[in-house]
Amino acid sequence: MTIRDLDKAALRGEPSYVWRAGQQRRLEMIVRAAGDRVGGRTLEDGCGVGMYNTRLAELGGTVLGLEYDFERARVAHRISPLVVCAAGEGIPFPADFFDLALSHEVLEHVRDDRQALEEIVRCLKPGGRLALFVPNRGYPFETHGIYWSGEYRFGNIPLVNYLPRRWRDRLAPHVRVYSRRDLARLMRGLPVKVLERTVIFGAYDNLIARFGAGGRVLRWLLQSLERTPLKVFGLSHFWVVEKIRTTDQGVYL
Repeated sequence: MTIRDLDKAALRGEPSYVWRAGQQRRLEMIVRAAGDRVGGRTLEDGCGVGMYNTRLAELGGTVLGLEYDFERARVAHRISPLVVCAAGEGIPFPADFFDLALSHEVLEHVRDDRQALEEIVRCLKPGGRLALFVPNRGYPFETHGIYWSGEYRFGNIPLVNYLPRRWRDRLAPHVRVYSRRDLARLMRGLPVKVLERTVIFGAYDNLIARFGAGGRVLRWLLQSLERTPLKVFGLSHFWVVEKIRTTDQGVYL
């Protein structure tokens, strides 16, 4: 990567460029959570280069992508024409507009995660759902790299997320990480109810490409932990929330 590419990776993360088992697994989770809403109007908030946009559009609905980075938005527009370049803190769509929203590993990068979440909820219809993926603080590696001595170090850095918050945030000021309590606090006061919340491990496609059967065994072992209390060490939180009428009271699982 060039220095410019590293800076962008640090600030905005790296989108999916190749469709592999990990992306397919998450797509199936999104579709299961959405139900028949996939046939309606969907917002992908932070669509990157459009990989999920195109897969969701194949299911029969209308998918609109929102991407802050102009270069990535332009790439996404080539394969999915309904893409706009805008920040998640100011979504340029009316209230009560979407049946489904997807935020896939995006909130950790935005300037104001609470405002970005408020905007997503504003744009959902009552009964509309948000499928949300964000990084888990319990994961043993910080996958977005760190800053050390003023320089960005790309890669998976062990144990950073286990440091006290103020130390962790000095090493990784470019990206947030969330505990279950952090997410509950972020949702507080919004007109939503939580339908599902869990923690998942990755698909480790790079390890499988490198080590073959050994990588597949490791993936099976780690994903098996999702059915146990050890899922607290998983890679990402997956939450499904549904917008309710403002006269109702939000319900948490």
